[in-house]
Amino acid sequence: MAETEFAVAVASAARDSSAEYVPVDLPSPTASFEQCKADIARTGLCILDGALSPRQLERARTCLYNAAQEDVEYGGKGINGDVPEDYGSELPVKTHACNQRVWGLLNRGQPFIEMVEHPAALDMLGYMLGPNFLLSSISANITAPGHEGMMMHADQLFVPQPWPDQPQGVNVIWLMDDFTAENGGTLVAPGSHSANRPPVTGQDEKWLVPLVARAGSMVVMEGRIWHKTGANTTKDQRRAGVFSWFVSPIYRTQENWFLSLNPLILQRNPSDALLRMLGYKVRKMVFGHVNGYEPLPTDNPPSRPRTG
Repeated sequence: MAETEFAVAVASAARDSSAEYVPVDLPSPTASFEQCKADIARTGLCILDGALSPRQLERARTCLYNAAQEDVEYGGKGINGDVPEDYGSELPVKTHACNQRVWGLLNRGQPFIEMVEHPAALDMLGYMLGPNFLLSSISANITAPGHEGMMMHADQLFVPQPWPDQPQGVNVIWLMDDFTAENGGTLVAPGSHSANRPPVTGQDEKWLVPLVARAGSMVVMEGRIWHKTGANTTKDQRRAGVFSWFVSPIYRTQENWFLSLNPLILQRNPSDALLRMLGYKVRKMVFGHVNGYEPLPTDNPPSRPRTG
């Protein structure tokens, strides 16, 4: 199975490291899927260069910035960063005002559905999480000049410690603009997945390095990697990225798709992959049935799952 293959790869890459963080070099952008798998095992992340064609990038970028402008005009929830109260007091007010989150991207345009269904993303997710992963959320982060950076964290902070040896979630990041050291590109600690613990504030920030990659790249980052949004020290550059967060099927998703998803998406012949990632198809999984059947009607006669 792909999940077992990934477990072996991670164990082999981490064999000579202790439970503490052992710094490694940031992987270089690559067009090779096999190199991406090797980079993920060694560093916890990979950069697939040119994952989006120029046409796909143009469509997605235009769609995103239009959605962001609509939220500004009509008061969307992501304005001024929308930082949760439980840690917002630790961040400068200027940070909030120079950062915009755009939520609910599946409802904002076809390019974002295509990102979720992208073959390279699905291959990497199946390799890392197994075949039944769920889309937890998909949103965008737009960092403007003056943004002073966010808090360092790992995405799977919701997982009780000690963490399992396998990542419980994977972030697939689509770069709508070039990510640089100056424009607020994500800062990462390559190899921090090997420590298998959350970062320690005030101690582990020294390991962060800028993730530098071209617009149109796909960055895959497992849920244990320490990272944060960088500071945007430019005078005139906005930096946008689309963050699609996927989890093992045992976890509740960040987005409640059954309430938030536009019903039209379900009426436009969605792919089986998308329906499964959203929980509308459960195949032979124990979780997510409706009275023992698939959540959505199918062309096949219904059959109850075997439970034992």
